[in-house]
Amino acid sequence: MRPGALRDGLRLSFGTLTLLPVRAPTVVDRDAAAVAMTAALLPGALLGLAVGATTALLLALGLAPLPVGFVAVGVGVLLTRFLHLDGLADTADGLTAGHTPERALEVMHRGDVGPAGATVLVLVLAGQATAVAAVAGAGHPWWAVVGLLTLAWAGSRAVLALLTAVGTRPAQRSGLGAGVLGSVPRSVCWAPAALLGALGLLGAGWPAALAVVAGLVAAAGLAVHAHRRLGGLTGDVLGAGVEVALLAALAVLTAL
Repeated sequence: MRPGALRDGLRLSFGTLTLLPVRAPTVVDRDAAAVAMTAALLPGALLGLAVGATTALLLALGLAPLPVGFVAVGVGVLLTRFLHLDGLADTADGLTAGHTPERALEVMHRGDVGPAGATVLVLVLAGQATAVAAVAGAGHPWWAVVGLLTLAWAGSRAVLALLTAVGTRPAQRSGLGAGVLGSVPRSVCWAPAALLGALGLLGAGWPAALAVVAGLVAAAGLAVHAHRRLGGLTGDVLGAGVEVALLAALAVLTAL
């Protein structure tokens, strides 16, 4: 790894995955991309901490769990500049359009939201919000609520290391996905999720660890389907993987 790659990768990770005003990387190359994707759980944890703190505060003010869930998810969305939701909608539209990879990619590049994209956006966001509401209304102490939601958001970003591991290939030569796909060494692509799973197991038991696993499985399943359909992955698919992983992780956490 070149000197400065760690600094550039962290800047790339936080600057891309959050709206924090971090400095731009000095150099964006494969080394920086590998660090950014491997470290994606860190900005994810920061987002989850903000979502968890919002949830705990609103509950303390006496709001009902369901509206708290929708507000909390909205905070998470705002702190990412709607980045992954755009990818989720475009991926849904592309994977349901036509029969050829070229047609699917064309639909994904158009920028508008079709019926499939709109439907998936509503269902995924509603699912995330109701799951947060279930976690919030389960009677956990406030610090446990914050911890569980931090785990879910961090876990949903940890999947990016797996989805961009060496061997994954882009469906197109340009775009954010092309710059990061295939950059993370296979020896470390599982490390972020394994770390979070171990922390979840120690802190809250098997359901917390299974939440991380569920997020990985959901994102990997989407990636495999998209790879077959498109001939590779795109930045939109990576964003969709994050949102699907978050929904799966939150759904499992409702069992706690």
